[in-house]
Order: sequence, then structure tokens, then C-alpha cells
Amino acid sequence: MSDTDGKKTLGLRSGSRTGQVKQSFSHGRTKNVVVETKRKRVLVPKPGAGKAQGGAGEATKPAGATDAEMERRLKALAAAKARESEEEERRALEAKEREEERARRRAEIEAKEREEREREERARQKAAEEEQRKREEAEAKRAAPKSKTSESAPQAPADPAAAQADAARSGKGPARSKPAERERDRDRRENKGGKGGDRRRSGKLTLNQALSGDGGRQKSLAAMKRKQERERRKAMGGTQEREKVVREVQLPEAIVVQELANRMAERVADVVKALMQNGIMATQNQSIDADTAELIIEEFGHKVVRVSDADVEDVIDTVDDKVEDLESRPPVITVMGHVDHGKTSLLDAIRNAKVVSGEAGGITQHIGAYQVKTDSGQLLSFLDTPGHAAFTSMRARGAQVTDIVVLVVAADDAVMPQTVEAINHAKAAEVPMIVAINKIDKPEANADKVRTDLLQHEVIVEQLSGDVQDVEVSAISGQGLDTLLESIALQAEILELKANPNRAASGAVIEAQLDVGRGPVATVLVQNGTLRRGDIFVVGEQWGKVRALINDKGDRVNEAGPSVPVEVLGLNGTPEAGDVLNVVETEAQAREIAAYREQAAKDKRAAAGAATTLDQLLAKAKADENVAELPILVKADVQGSAEAIGQAMEKIGNDEVRVRVLHSGVGAITESDIGLAEASNAPVIGFNVRANAPARNAAQQKGVEIRYYSVIYDLVDDVKAAASGLLSAEIRENFIGYAEIKEVFKVSGVGKVAGCLVTEGVARRSAGVRLLRDNVVIHEGTLKTLKRFKDEVKEVQSGQECGMAFENYDDIRPADVIEIFEREEVERSLD
Repeated sequence: MSDTDGKKTLGLRSGSRTGQVKQSFSHGRTKNVVVETKRKRVLVPKPGAGKAQGGAGEATKPAGATDAEMERRLKALAAAKARESEEEERRALEAKEREEERARRRAEIEAKEREEREREERARQKAAEEEQRKREEAEAKRAAPKSKTSESAPQAPADPAAAQADAARSGKGPARSKPAERERDRDRRENKGGKGGDRRRSGKLTLNQALSGDGGRQKSLAAMKRKQERERRKAMGGTQEREKVVREVQLPEAIVVQELANRMAERVADVVKALMQNGIMATQNQSIDADTAELIIEEFGHKVVRVSDADVEDVIDTVDDKVEDLESRPPVITVMGHVDHGKTSLLDAIRNAKVVSGEAGGITQHIGAYQVKTDSGQLLSFLDTPGHAAFTSMRARGAQVTDIVVLVVAADDAVMPQTVEAINHAKAAEVPMIVAINKIDKPEANADKVRTDLLQHEVIVEQLSGDVQDVEVSAISGQGLDTLLESIALQAEILELKANPNRAASGAVIEAQLDVGRGPVATVLVQNGTLRRGDIFVVGEQWGKVRALINDKGDRVNEAGPSVPVEVLGLNGTPEAGDVLNVVETEAQAREIAAYREQAAKDKRAAAGAATTLDQLLAKAKADENVAELPILVKADVQGSAEAIGQAMEKIGNDEVRVRVLHSGVGAITESDIGLAEASNAPVIGFNVRANAPARNAAQQKGVEIRYYSVIYDLVDDVKAAASGLLSAEIRENFIGYAEIKEVFKVSGVGKVAGCLVTEGVARRSAGVRLLRDNVVIHEGTLKTLKRFKDEVKEVQSGQECGMAFENYDDIRPADVIEIFEREEVERSLD
């Protein structure tokens, strides 16, 4: 008996079958798709299983179920089976209908494709016939002159077919057959309708065309119009190639692709395509370097003009003036000297004004620009600079824009540090100097001492056979003022100062501030040209349009010529004091120049920060580890004062403490300043400015201290005192006594106790002690106990005996010396 008797052989058979289905899409596109059909496994019960199951069902009839309930269940089961079979039949019917619909659509598409192919074939045949006819006509025209030369009568052609063709062409032969003629007319109408009649609507896609698969991509109406225009031009004058316009393309260091296309007057798509052909994938909004752009420009046949970013400043007029255009201008005189030597008072006496009374503390803290008309009718422009040590930059700016320096020296005070600094500024600017010895009316005045002291700084006055004019004046009594003005006029006449008022203005910013009502305001000394209302200018990193010009008397003027100081309104931001103002033609140029300067300054700051290596940062952090910082925020009324305060703060401090200015600005104290001060735990210092209402409320809520100052002396002293509080206290030792160990005792519970004799001063229980052996410090610490006889005492006077025990130390010997001292902390201050 074999192993396989009565059994089927086991094997693997795939449970799915593969086939292909043809899918149809719009515009007549089809696609064959491989599909996989899985057969459903149907379990058929074996014969007799139903009976067994039925018997089992009857046997397993639920307890308590009646025959009626069982009958209802069987009926429900039969109804469910019937519904399932109906659903199966419905699905099969729908699938058959879908298949028929697909077949019908395929047949329609194939029929349309067949018709299209036949139409194209007929069009090709007709075109071939038309070409053949034209060729035959051309041959007949060439043969016509030959036939005219023969005088004999025309002979009948040997070939009857040729004769018939000639007769047909001449129209004298036998008539064409009507069916053939109708067929040609019908083809001509179809061809004409296909090419021209329905051309306007060929670009539109209807719903029926989309569903039927017809209506492929057609030309748009605009494309058809362009084609008609080309055909019309071709019919009128033939094709004329337009001449290529070669342009000079200004190429900066980097340029956006779209801007490059605009400068070449080429399509952006063509430029992007050219870049791709050169292996550069760039969109129209991306920047490319100058070398790549140069290749593209040359490829399009244009000329390259390389420009730099700095070329934007070339629009500023720097042409030298012609001699015949120059006119005389008033001299600019800067008054310099030490603080409290009477500079402003002297200028007040000349102007018959009272400026010094308006300055806080009676000292000048701003650069003042004034214009004075002398009795002789000559105009003089004066600049009054501060004399305080903190205003070094202001004095340097005053010396750079001036023609003559008046050095004011008090006769009762002689040469002082800021006097020496003013002399150095005048020498650096290479401007002539006039020495005004002020306060000559005081009893203690000594003008000769002033002249002698000036010799030490290489300033030799005329009385000592030098070339520097010196005048003895008194601002209080007016003595010598006329002589001083004559000396200034004489010096100005020697200099022959001239300028061209009929050109674009240029000048220097003497001072700048942020006014609450007027916005950014700059005090400008016009050096060349004439500044007028409405002029567009650029100054440093800012630009603007002159809204108003205000002279030194507070009156509005329409223009300001050379050597005239005016306040300029209309800036978009506060410039730095010392910036140069230049008038340009258009607002776009001003914006471009200001943006370039701002970016250049930003890049310079970034480069300075990037140049720091990691080792340098770590070394700086290690060096600053033990340095205490006092952060402050400074807001001042003018740019020069803020700069001077910042420089003064840098000078405060030493190796242990320093002042760091977190932010320095011009204008009122705002809420953002309070937020920065809170984050940095810094006070806010206002110099001649106040906080607005929101800033005051925020400072009160956040606990930020705001301090107001109007005199720079007080500000520097207070900051110095605050910085001194960060210094660690100095610890000093005061020796209060010595004691000599006579004997050493061992006491249970205490250890070794030294029997001592106080030889000098006093021994105190709370003091520190040092143990000296052969004048070498062995131990330093505190006393555990100090006893006289058996009593614990606080101190023992000189010449008395006592017992001492050291805290945590027992190595004591006879003849050792105990040094007793006290420590005290002494507060330090910055000098």
C-alpha cells in the first residue's frame, strides 16, 4: 500500500492571478496597468454535513427557545442570504456595465484617432498635389517663350495624356467630372475650416471634449494673434531682423538675477537659461557674483562696466571751484581754553548777550555757534567750545572746522591742562592762534606770567618777539574787546578766506540732538556752497530733506551761505557730531549713499568682533573674572554730551572695578531704556533730559533708579562714588602687644597652656595671634583661652602674667614669642 493512496499530493500554488487592464484618460491618453486578481476561497460543506449540522442545531437548541422563535431565526437567516446573493448580482451587473462603457469610449477614441489620421493623410495628399501643380505651372511658364519663337502652327502633342493635361490647365479641354470636382471642393472646405474657421475657438476646452478625451493642448488666442501679426509683417515687407542693441551694463560686486536681466533689457527666463547652461542653478531672486554676471553679459553681447559699492558716493560733487567763482566769506573763529577762564563770558561781551547764565553750573557743556557783526560791518562766525576735561572731542571738532583759534587764558590762573590741550588741537589743525589774556581787571592778574608759561608750549607772543598776537581783555569791563576784534579781522584779511556760494552745499555737523517736538536736529556750519530749504542731503549714515533752517538768533531763514551756522531740521535720524553734510540731487541717491555707509559701518563692527580669536576671548574672560563692573545707561540732550560722558566713564576705574556704558543715546528717557536697565540691573543717567510718563511709571514698577544731572562734574563724581562702593575693603593690621612664653603646662581637657608674660602693649582674647620662633612665624590663629590666675579675662595689660592656649595648635615651647594683632577694614575710593 503506497503512502499516497487516497490522498492528494501537497504543493504550493499561487493564490492570485495577474492580468492587464487598459485605462483611459482625458485628451485621448491610454495606459496599460498590470493588476492582480485574488480568488476568494469558498468553503463548500460536505454532503450530509447539513443534516449533521441541523441535527446538532436541533440538539443544541437554546434553553427556553420555542419553535416559533427558531422559525423566525431561520427565516431571518434565509432573508440575509437572499440579500447577499442579490447584492452580488448587482455588483456583477455594474462591473459589466463599466466594462462596456470603457469599451465604448475606447472605440470612440480609436475612431476619432482614425478620422484624424485620415484627415492628415488627405491634407498631405492635397499638399503634394498642389506642389506638383505649381511645379508643372513653373515648367509651362519656362516653356512658353520657346513656343512663341516658332512661327509654324502648333502641332498636336504626341502624347494624348499630355494634351489632355494642357487642355485642362488652359480651361479649353473637356470638362472635369462633377463628382471629382465636388470631392475636391469638400476637401478644400474641410481643410480651410480646420485651419482657419475654428482657429479662434480651438484653445477652448468644453466639457464634452474633456469627457470624450478630445481637446488636446491648443494654441491660445494671444498666440494666434502673434502668429497673424508675424504673417502680416511678412506679407508687407518680409522678415526683417531687428538690430541687436548693445548696452553698457553697470555691474557691482554682487547682483540679483532679475536686476541683471533688467539692466540688459533681456527676459529673465533667458538669463536663467544661460546660467543653467553654464552650470549655475539660480532663480531670479538669487544673487550671483560679478565674475559670473560678466560671463552672462558677454554671452548676450553687451558691454560690462565694473562698478564698486563705494561708487555710490561719486555723485557727491568734489570738483575744485574756479578762481572767478570764489567770493569772500566770513572767518570762523573758535574760542578755546581751560574751564572757568571766561570763554563764554568773553563771547557774551562781544555779542552783548547772556549765554553763560543759561548754562547749568555756569560752565559751557555744548558747542555754541554764533554770528557777530562788528562795528565796521564785518561778519564773524564764532564757535564756543567747552573747557571741561570731558569735552576733548568737542574741542577737537571745533579746531578742525575753524579758521582762527582764540585761546583764552585767565590772567590770575595762567596755563592749565585744558589750555595745553587747546594749543595741541590748534597746532594739529594748523590754524593761526590769537591769545586773549582774560580777567585782566582783577588785582591778582599777571599777564607776563601767562606769556612766560606759554613759552613752555612753543607759543611765542608778539611782545616776546614772536608771531602770535596777544590781547589783554576783560569780559566784565569790556576792556580790549575792540583790539581783539581788530586782531581777528587782520588775521582773517591775511588768510584771504573765499568760498563758492553758487554750488551744492557742504558743511560740518557741529552738534546734533533729538528734540521732542522737532525730531532730529543738527547744528551745521556751512563751509562751501549755499544750503537752501528743500535741499536733499546726506550726512554720515543719515539723510534728509531740509524742512527748516534756523539761525543762531532763533529766526527761520530760507538759505545759509558759507561760514554761516544754522540748525537743520528734516533728518531721518540723529547724525554723529563731526559728520560731513553734502547736498545731492535726488532722494534715491541720498538713500543709497546712507544705506551704503550704514552697511559699511556695520561690516566694520562685525569684522572687529570676528577678528577676536577664541584664545583671546578666554584670556579676556579670565582677566575680567575678578573685575567688578558698574553698568549704566546714558541719555543726553546732544550727541556731543553723550560722547563726552562715555569718554569720561571709560576713565573711571582700575584693575578691580570699571564702569561699562550699556547704551548711550540722544533724547528723552523711554520705556525701552527702562527695560534694558532692568535686565542689566543698571541705573539710568539723564543729562539735561527727562523721562517721559510711560518711562517713569515703568521705572517705578520695576524699581529702576533714574538720576538726572545738568553739570558733568556732579555726574562724574557720583558715578565715581558708586564705582568705589564696588571696591573690596582694604584690611589693615594693627599690632597691639607682644607676650613671651615662660613655661608650658599640660592641662587635662584643654591641652598645652603657655604661661606668658606680656612684655609690650596688651593681650586681648578676641585678637588674632602669631607664634614666632626665632623671629619666624610658626603659626597664625586665634586664642582658645586667656586666663589670669584661674579667671577667664578679656585682656591682660603689659607687665602682667597670663595663661594662653591656641585654637587647634599645641606645638608651643618656652622662649617663643606671641604677637597679638587686630584687623580692621578700611573702605577704598577711586582717585
